[in-house]
Amino acid sequence: MSLYETIFTRRSMRQYDETPLDAAALSEVQNYLDGAKQLPGQSARFEIVGKDKLKGGSAPYAILAYTDDSEEAWVNIGYTLQGVDLWLQSRGYGSVWSGMAAPLEKDPEYRILLGFGPTSVPLRTSENDFKRKTITEVSNEDNAVARAARLAPSAVNLQPWFLTFRDGKVEVRANVRGIGRVLPGRLWLFDIGIVLKHVELALMHEGKTVTGLSIKGTGKNVAVAVSY
Repeated sequence: MSLYETIFTRRSMRQYDETPLDAAALSEVQNYLDGAKQLPGQSARFEIVGKDKLKGGSAPYAILAYTDDSEEAWVNIGYTLQGVDLWLQSRGYGSVWSGMAAPLEKDPEYRILLGFGPTSVPLRTSENDFKRKTITEVSNEDNAVARAARLAPSAVNLQPWFLTFRDGKVEVRANVRGIGRVLPGRLWLFDIGIVLKHVELALMHEGKTVTGLSIKGTGKNVAVAVSY
């Protein structure tokens, strides 16, 4: 199953099997992670650890994300790790974003983790299995790209973004009015990166060539322009 196809079956997994992954399986994950595409000018670092190195979380393994504290860097982590998230599930693993779990060893550049591991929980079978906002709440057009973007995971399922389609461009803009009451901090920046990966994969599936990804604005005015 391709990454694009996995968008429509993905599930945030919270139940995992106890069987540990062997060295070959972990090496395969590490190799994919090492080659994962990041946004232009970004260079986040990632580390795979076992549950014994974590505080909280249900998954037996986790990918820890480290980067500087710029808004672009936070968006990049969402974009990069969502590609890994989809790849893991396309390979039969479970995975889940976790803002609550954390590594035992503190690092000022640690931002978030993606838990993963073997699971017997089935994937979703259709778009009807997702609980999401309507297309008109997240996009100015109803098309294949918007439908793929709509299914992107987000912190407490807030979907804090809005897509605007213009000739040869899609703008992913933050839509975060009022979410501070239920989502403190800047977790929504990861969500912008996550939906950005869905947009890119959907455009490529539609036969488009993505020619540029550029971040503009600051704070609640952050937006990413995707040119094709």
